[in-house]
Amino acid sequence: MPITIPSTLPAFDVLTREGVMVLSQRQAARQDIRPLRIGLLNLMPKKIQTETQFARLIGATPLQIELTLIQMTDHTTRNTAAAHMDEFYRTFQEVKDQKFDGLIITGAPIEHLDFDAVTYWDELEEVFAWTQTHVHSTFGVCWGGMAMINHFHGVGKHMLEAKAFGLYRQRNLQPASPFLRGFSDECFIPVSRWTEMKQAEIDAAGDLVTLLASDETGPCLVQDPGHRALYIFNHFEYDTGTLGEEYTRDLDNAQVEGTQIAQPVNYFPGGDPSRPPSNRWRSHAHLLYGNWINEIYQSTPFEIDQIGA
Repeated sequence: MPITIPSTLPAFDVLTREGVMVLSQRQAARQDIRPLRIGLLNLMPKKIQTETQFARLIGATPLQIELTLIQMTDHTTRNTAAAHMDEFYRTFQEVKDQKFDGLIITGAPIEHLDFDAVTYWDELEEVFAWTQTHVHSTFGVCWGGMAMINHFHGVGKHMLEAKAFGLYRQRNLQPASPFLRGFSDECFIPVSRWTEMKQAEIDAAGDLVTLLASDETGPCLVQDPGHRALYIFNHFEYDTGTLGEEYTRDLDNAQVEGTQIAQPVNYFPGGDPSRPPSNRWRSHAHLLYGNWINEIYQSTPFEIDQIGA
């Protein structure tokens, strides 16, 4: 079964061209099936790019997925047209009485701020509490994952001396985990952040299980069974060219600021930015999100109103 999104959403045409099965909302209504309701709380500035990336991953399973795009209530994005936001997004306050089988909370380019200095932090903490009564399983990504693990366990984020930027090898620490079903012993994943979570602090928090980790960039994927959550601090959802786009952006900013920017490691063939990179993480990205969707399907109540009961 495909993912259900509005036929006018830009991701609809992109994913159709890629061969991802998509249904319009009118087509989906004719199928006698309860789709899994997945919310995407999109905190990234490039909303359209991000919603397409996640729709691609969760739409590749045999299950029908109904995707709901969510934004913070009082935060106005400056990088996506207001018409797009008005047509396709709902605020958290508009959906908080609804139940969801799954929720993805994306990253946000605000790593330099303390959590409580973020303008929408109070409402985001309300979202975290709400997931415990209205969401069956939550997936926090990059800054979103760091914020969740801080909220529930007090684990802090730490500034790095230099940006962790590139493709980094990750070790499979829990091959028997259902979330890593089909994973190799090692995999690569795009990393792009100025902060890190420390493994010792995660271990000290208790009741957390690190599934993937890198010798160079630390913990990557953490399971929080007590809160029915996964936290990933890196970016399986990235397109092939996303790290390159970030490198170009950082170079432009560096020229203005007079600073030096290192190119993403293990990304450009031979370290040559003129050569197109190869995607070495796509299959594992689909495995992880497919496994997450499958675990939701296996355990979520058939009657969606029973979530949180």
